[in-house]
Amino acid sequence: DRLLVGADLWKSADILVPAYDDPKGITAQFNKNILARINKELGGNFDLDKFEHKIVYNTELQRIEMHLLSTEEQTYTIKSLDLKVSFQKGETIHTESSHKYTLERLKRVAVEAGLTLQQHWRDSKEMMSLNLFAPSV
Repeated sequence: DRLLVGADLWKSADILVPAYDDPKGITAQFNKNILARINKELGGNFDLDKFEHKIVYNTELQRIEMHLLSTEEQTYTIKSLDLKVSFQKGETIHTESSHKYTLERLKRVAVEAGLTLQQHWRDSKEMMSLNLFAPSV
């Protein structure tokens, strides 16, 4: 048995931040879509214009985090959940963690899962990798 896994490799902030905070705002629209879906599907009343897309380059955890930052103190209702949600100005909703990997981290994850990293291939720009795992003996 084998497991083939693609991984996004750890990169500098100069590369990762613009990929998740693009100048056209496409990623910001994607991020705010969670609130739009809550409004549409769960009877929420979120005002998307009162949240800003925020990116955190988290070197300690080797990930990019996407957040929605409340631009003011505000309270919303989600009818289908019978829930009121309040936000302070500056408070965030952590909407996504996109983990990035080094070869060393891939090996650690493999060991924790009872696997061995047998082979590792990288693209020519060393942005992505394919990783072949096998059960540890």
